[in-house]
Amino acid sequence: EEDESALEELLSPSQLAPGPGAQRVVVVHPAVKWGPQKSPLTTAELQIAEAIALVDTLQNWTVLDKIIIPTKNPNKKFVFAKGNFQVLTEKIKKLPHVTAVFLNVERISSLTKKELEGAWGVQVFDRYTVVLHIFRCNARTKEAKLQVALAEIPLLRSNLKNEVSQRDQQRGGSRYIMGSGETFLETQNRVLKERELKIRSALEKLRRKRALLRTQRRKCEFPMVSVMGYTNCGKTTLIKALTGEAGLQPRNQLFATLDITAHAGYLPSHMAVIYVDTIGFLTDLPHNLVESFSATLEEVAYSDLIVHVRDITHPETILQKATVLSVLRNLNLPSHLLDSMVEVHNKVDLIERYKPTEENALAVSALHGHGLEELKQEIEKKILTATGKKILTVNINLEGPQLSWLYKEATVQEVEVIPEDGTASVKVIISSSAFGRYKNLFPNSKIFMS
Repeated sequence: EEDESALEELLSPSQLAPGPGAQRVVVVHPAVKWGPQKSPLTTAELQIAEAIALVDTLQNWTVLDKIIIPTKNPNKKFVFAKGNFQVLTEKIKKLPHVTAVFLNVERISSLTKKELEGAWGVQVFDRYTVVLHIFRCNARTKEAKLQVALAEIPLLRSNLKNEVSQRDQQRGGSRYIMGSGETFLETQNRVLKERELKIRSALEKLRRKRALLRTQRRKCEFPMVSVMGYTNCGKTTLIKALTGEAGLQPRNQLFATLDITAHAGYLPSHMAVIYVDTIGFLTDLPHNLVESFSATLEEVAYSDLIVHVRDITHPETILQKATVLSVLRNLNLPSHLLDSMVEVHNKVDLIERYKPTEENALAVSALHGHGLEELKQEIEKKILTATGKKILTVNINLEGPQLSWLYKEATVQEVEVIPEDGTASVKVIISSSAFGRYKNLFPNSKIFMS
């Protein structure tokens, strides 16, 4: 109970969260025209379209206008050159009922935020704040909520510096809290540090619990397939199609899935597998956010296979692929997982006569079921290789102990009894080690490879 109340305190609403009320937003994209900061795989129009899609994900948030303004260096104090900044300020001030500006950069410093809010007279959000707010709205389990709380810590620290500088300007005089010998900044930093340690400790407990569940699942020998991809690429729809799980409700929005969810399905040989739905990826997803959700993503390292789903209709599909692969590489996954990955080109029903140009990519429509059988066969082939399992048919004597041994040590798929000679033909999925033991115990048994 003590643990529960401490957890509830950590999960209480954050002072950082934008209020539940409506926001009327101007989306501003600083377009880098040249230089190392310009991405060769995208355009300013596509980048601002994604920013608008992020805002549209949030209930009661509306986009009033979108503005693309060129800049040489989006990292400087006012983001834009003096002339462009003036033009932008005039545009923002002319718009009626604006409550916020979403500046489509990964992160702005507390100083830049303060200066921009002073100039424009409204709240200013960067990608970190907006994505974090979407995460906050979509977090369902304690683990996801804790990970959001952990991702908020850098913002709280940044806001604290701002607050302290404002106090200093307004009050002057002593910066020490009466009798404590600590400045306000030191006290608040200590409180934040304690909060961070408590969150990490709570996450560690949940991680240990999940490791225990993973061990139990391993004992049942269910292979695990992690389904990954850029946000809104159709992962949940694909899992629903592969498993036939009616309760899965895919949503056409960014970051609809924040928590790891596991769903059982069957492969062509009737082998049971667990499909794991994971958090989606995003270009320029701030590092702290990825780090906070590493607890969720660590599950991927323990899978037997990764299925990378791509929305092949998206104009930035190549950039999206690069983003996902970059995050996967940074997770330090075992090399065999990255090498055996299955690439799925989803939503092919929207492109006439689509043929993948990438070698080994499979074209599917999760919505209409196109290409799913080929995908299941490919998954089965890779799973058998990854787990060292074999599909065999063995002839057994029904009077002997073979059948009960196989039920105990392997996965029996089907049994065909031949009553006239008291034997049966048994189709099994069996690990290499169990197969070795079987051959030693029953050397006269006839075995047929499937």
